[in-house]
Amino acid sequence: MKTASLTLTGLLLATSALIAPGVAAAQSQPAPAAGVQSPIQTQEPEETQVDEVIVLGRYIPEPNRESSEVAAFLTTEDLERTGDSSAAAALTRVTGLTVVEGRFIYVRGLGERYSSALLNGSPLPSPEPLQRVVPLDLFPSSILESVTVQKSYSADFPGEFGGGVIDLRTVDAPREPFFNFSASIGANTETTNEESLIYYGSRTDFTGFDDGTRDVPGTIALAFGSGQQINRANFSTDELQVMGQSLVNAPLRLLQRETTPVNFGFDVAGGLSSDSSIGTLGLIGVAGYSNNWSTRRGFQEEGQFSGEVMVPVTSKAFESNQNDLQLNLLGGLSLTNQDHELKWTNFYVRSTTKEARTSAGPDLSAGGAVLRDDYTEWFVRQLFSSQLAGEHLFMDGALEFDWRAAFARTSRDAPYESRFQYGVNAAGDYIHNPSNLISFSELDEDVVSGGADVSYALPLSDIREAVFSLGVAYTDTTREATRRDLQLAAVTGLTDEQRESRIDYLFSDFNINPTTIELRQVSGTNGAGAYEAGLEVAAVYAQVDAEIIPLLRTTLGVRFEDSRQTVTPRDLFGGMSTFPATELEEQYYLPSGTATWNFAEDQQLRLGASKTIGRPQFRELAPQSYIDPDSDREFTGNPFLVDTEILNLDARYEWYFARQQYLTAGVFYKDLDKPVESVVVLTGDQRQQSFLNAPKATVYGAEVEAKKYFEWPDAGSSFIANKRWLVQANYTWSTSDVQVDADDVVFTQGGGGAPEQASFFIADGSRMQGQSDHVANLQLGWEDDTARSQATIIVNYVSERITARGAGAAGAREPDYVQDPGVFLDFVFRKDFDYAGRELGVALELRNLLGTDYDEFQELGNKIRINNYDLGSSATVSLTARF
Repeated sequence: MKTASLTLTGLLLATSALIAPGVAAAQSQPAPAAGVQSPIQTQEPEETQVDEVIVLGRYIPEPNRESSEVAAFLTTEDLERTGDSSAAAALTRVTGLTVVEGRFIYVRGLGERYSSALLNGSPLPSPEPLQRVVPLDLFPSSILESVTVQKSYSADFPGEFGGGVIDLRTVDAPREPFFNFSASIGANTETTNEESLIYYGSRTDFTGFDDGTRDVPGTIALAFGSGQQINRANFSTDELQVMGQSLVNAPLRLLQRETTPVNFGFDVAGGLSSDSSIGTLGLIGVAGYSNNWSTRRGFQEEGQFSGEVMVPVTSKAFESNQNDLQLNLLGGLSLTNQDHELKWTNFYVRSTTKEARTSAGPDLSAGGAVLRDDYTEWFVRQLFSSQLAGEHLFMDGALEFDWRAAFARTSRDAPYESRFQYGVNAAGDYIHNPSNLISFSELDEDVVSGGADVSYALPLSDIREAVFSLGVAYTDTTREATRRDLQLAAVTGLTDEQRESRIDYLFSDFNINPTTIELRQVSGTNGAGAYEAGLEVAAVYAQVDAEIIPLLRTTLGVRFEDSRQTVTPRDLFGGMSTFPATELEEQYYLPSGTATWNFAEDQQLRLGASKTIGRPQFRELAPQSYIDPDSDREFTGNPFLVDTEILNLDARYEWYFARQQYLTAGVFYKDLDKPVESVVVLTGDQRQQSFLNAPKATVYGAEVEAKKYFEWPDAGSSFIANKRWLVQANYTWSTSDVQVDADDVVFTQGGGGAPEQASFFIADGSRMQGQSDHVANLQLGWEDDTARSQATIIVNYVSERITARGAGAAGAREPDYVQDPGVFLDFVFRKDFDYAGRELGVALELRNLLGTDYDEFQELGNKIRINNYDLGSSATVSLTARF
């Protein structure tokens, strides 16, 4: 007879099962006569054999029960409740996650480089010059069925894992046909109906597509293709004049003011399924368009030591008006039968940003003189992903074979990225400076990936099993990035009349000639204008997931990765690059193990340990300089970076005391060897941000999360009695410590790869970049099934975090750049109703009700406003029709 293993509840149930027949027999027998022995007393007890009785996981939700790891799950219900428009916004509600720049997710205080994003299990390319991870604002919530954030590592995921892996799952074909249409309109207190900067651009800018106005002019495109630098050494003055006059003038250079309109958007979704002789055929389609405006008015400063305190030496007021337009399309086909499923999923998104901005004030680089810089920009980010995947069951489901193959392409195109500078004359009026720049940059990145997994379930008893898994994965990522900078330079100097003229008059065809203004190419030599990069990773893993001991589930695995990463600077004019190519070839064995003890029917304890890695991103290895439009800071790479190795430890207690209700608490610890950190480097009066490997760092903390519904059916008020009330909260405390000993060295681009003292760049005991001590979320709301309504108050708090290391200076080091995200208060209300025989839904979303601003600063005696502006409060109303 097998040994019975029971929880307390299981023991009571088993005992009841054994004694119940005897009780029933006793009740059915007549009472014996006096002096007569009862037949029950003389009967020998019948032997009862119990194979194995185990009661566990009674209330544990399906995804939590199936997952062997520490993970968080966002469902369709969660996405609808918070009303977040993108995956990035929705993930800010998850325990320990914060969003940076509205696009990138930090998990447990580790920057975006330590997290990876997958779409239906396949890796994605990035259109961002500074990041290899894809920005999650590109994924509207309308295409998502669920999001999984796995915080403890398992060998079936890629080895680049620090904070966690985010797996976005797109919607599938429905069982019942449907068609939905929704429209929204919104406003912001800082932007809508305010006089803001604009520039004309082209007639079709409102669609997110240019009508050809921003195409590289033919004569300049031929010059780019010739491999010759545009200057008098390679082209005649007549050719230079034709090229200069071919550039679009007033529509792309002249800043104007106009009242900013409202935000609006549309979404359409539909799907159906049909049974056939080979299985169920499914079709799903989603399309969306949004047009949003955001105006920022604030300050950008740079500080410098004055004695033992910092004082602002560059202080500029700036204004920016940004029009973000996004078009997304999702299409999926599926074929499903009892044992097999095939899916073909295609996703396309185009995100366009049109921005006009200006900044003015004293500038240290000009000796403290007042300068004004005007910018006109157009950034187009595109992502296309196509995935074919299959799931197949054999041997009555004991053997499972899954596979996937995907191709994804992303691009970033920034044509006519312009900057024109002004000085101040004796009368205090702005006049043109010789400094200007017109840039054309392109970035293309492709990812070809595939993988296959085989798993076999070996029964260990009637209800326990061991699942053995083997898998292979391959990813080939390639990137090409090019930037060409042009300047309209004065040949012999400008007259006062010319410098005081309007910008489109100054750079009109009349003034572009061999004696007044001439076109020149000012970058692209020595490999600083372009680079090619690649990352090839081949991996194989083995894993066993077994409940060898009843109620104790263990998952043990190991992954082997063979990788080769290269970054090769390229001279645009055929010369030899002064920057060497970077090549990182590494092989890693990455073990992982998790144990889950289901010690009660609705409670479990998880323990996990693993080793993972973090690779430098392409841009961090490339020497090409880049101006970040969000911060107006210049970035340059460091080809001497190496991989980061990470030890991960996790423990979490989980109590699922009712359906959709739970309490979890956990701790985590991470040890990082050679983590990549961003630093500010001084070159004369110019500041650049670059990257280096800090010697060592640790991150550890604790997380707690709870979700509880309350109902008061006997309450006197019908408003209270008819509703189910929600309280959901999570809190993460964490701390980090960068360890720098006196003899530790780092290798930087500025130092030419020679060892430099680490303490010059990083202070021992300082926090890691991006880590916040406190992250908290709170949701308070109600659901009313009778009234078909739902309301939620949402609070998000993130404490200060370091965005960049302060620059090293002789005898001292500047304080770090710090951002204070603060508290955000939102309110979301939804209500469904019927009208004219049609089901409709209306939603009201109020965001940033406290008016929290963006605040990045340095502080030592004085507060230096590195980047500070108001975000404003916003309101959005949407209407959905369901057919």
